Amino acid sequence: MVGRAVTLPCVDWPLTGSVNINWKMKSPGVDHWKLVLSANERQQFSGAASKASMRLVDSHFQETGDFSLLFIPKMEDKGRYSCLIKQQEKKLREKIILLAVLTVSMFPSATLPQNSTLRLMAEVSPASAISEVTWLSPGGTPLRLSRRSGGVVAKLPQIRLTDQGVYICQVYPRGNSSTALFPFTVDVLVDGMNVASFTNISHSPQISMASLTQTPLTLACPPMRGDYVLLYWQPPDSRKPNATTLVYGYDRWRDRTEQSKTHAHLSLDGPLSTPKEGFFSFLLSPGLNDGGLYMCEVFLNDNVFSQRTLLSILQVKARHSPSVLVLTCQYTERSQVKRVVWSHQNQSRTLKWSSSGPGRLSTEVPLSPTQDTAGNYTCTMQLRNGQAVKAVYTVILPPKENTASTASISPPHPENNSASLLPSLLSALLLLVPLVAAVAGVLLWRQKDISRRGIEQSLSHYSGEVENIYENPEDVRQTSPQGSVYMDLKPRGEDDVYKELDGYES
Repeated sequence: MVGRAVTLPCVDWPLTGSVNINWKMKSPGVDHWKLVLSANERQQFSGAASKASMRLVDSHFQETGDFSLLFIPKMEDKGRYSCLIKQQEKKLREKIILLAVLTVSMFPSATLPQNSTLRLMAEVSPASAISEVTWLSPGGTPLRLSRRSGGVVAKLPQIRLTDQGVYICQVYPRGNSSTALFPFTVDVLVDGMNVASFTNISHSPQISMASLTQTPLTLACPPMRGDYVLLYWQPPDSRKPNATTLVYGYDRWRDRTEQSKTHAHLSLDGPLSTPKEGFFSFLLSPGLNDGGLYMCEVFLNDNVFSQRTLLSILQVKARHSPSVLVLTCQYTERSQVKRVVWSHQNQSRTLKWSSSGPGRLSTEVPLSPTQDTAGNYTCTMQLRNGQAVKAVYTVILPPKENTASTASISPPHPENNSASLLPSLLSALLLLVPLVAAVAGVLLWRQKDISRRGIEQSLSHYSGEVENIYENPEDVRQTSPQGSVYMDLKPRGEDDVYKELDGYES
């Protein structure tokens, strides 16, 4: 790591006699070696590639066998180093070491104010010397990284006191290495008394929109990549400063979402939204009271990009009264509404409307619709910028009556229930009158015929000529009266068939 002492190991057995040690260095992309340091048991020389901080770890290297080189590297000190040991002017051993230099930077570099964005950057050169670089939080959790050539970047937006501590950068070397990984630590301190202020804010032109209730719409955010996004909302028809609330927040580095329960139908699923890549837009299926002012703020490091959207919502509701159907057009965020009108599909027909309060416009339709009053009723809301939305309510004519005896009566449309009930009852009564008359005629004819032929025979004897209502007199007795009185007449002689009846009449 740049700025921290590094030891290039070169260790052998203790040697006797005349021993020389030569350290040389070759930078990436260079074909020749440069002398760094040369020493024997009597003296030490510095070469052209030597640095002020370079020295041997042990000046008594001949006795200890430790020929290691110690220095504080800079980025330009990366490359291959050669440790050549000679004894009696003969090459005894040579060791080649590849030194990759890590540059770690943190911003802000001093103590961080709360809500600022911590940036941890690590770059290794040459990049071919490593296989991976990672960052760990003080709790040991891997941080999400953005990779770039030779290094990585980790960010922690909206830093808090709980985020301070020791962060670890882990470098994994490529190929054969005596060490599986090289950990480097960074101390992060958070100032609990100060909160970051963002003064570099870019505002996009405000958007004015209108929509029907429960119709999905897109709330746009600034089209640049960001670290996190915050969506604020002011309720419709209210401009109180303290009425602004945070309804959605997403931190792509922590993959953390905060959402208000009042906007559960809001999501980061806009058509241009790829939240994990840093591009944001929202999808909203609004209710009537979800209109108002929306402010989408995208944060990138210390910069803020803001997009404001003023949204008006329209809906139509129907209410039945004893004689009329009341259609009410409701709308919110009236500040940008130019006009609201009711119209009928028959443009030559003029509608009357009334208002029971701000954001409400009503018209009435008779409950017995005719060709003139049925059809589409449209409420149109137009904004000051010319945009308009329409809500349509359809009033349906009652079904036509079918006089055929085999036809069935279809249930009327719910809206015309009371209007079509009376004709249906009258039709049913008219169908019952002939049926009652026919039954009465059959009974009278049967009574006359029985008195002429005698009642000794069963009534079922005549079932082949005329259909009987009852097949057996016992059925007549056991059947409960249905609006008629049945008498049990038994013959007593040739002339006193109705003696019982005559006695009753006298």
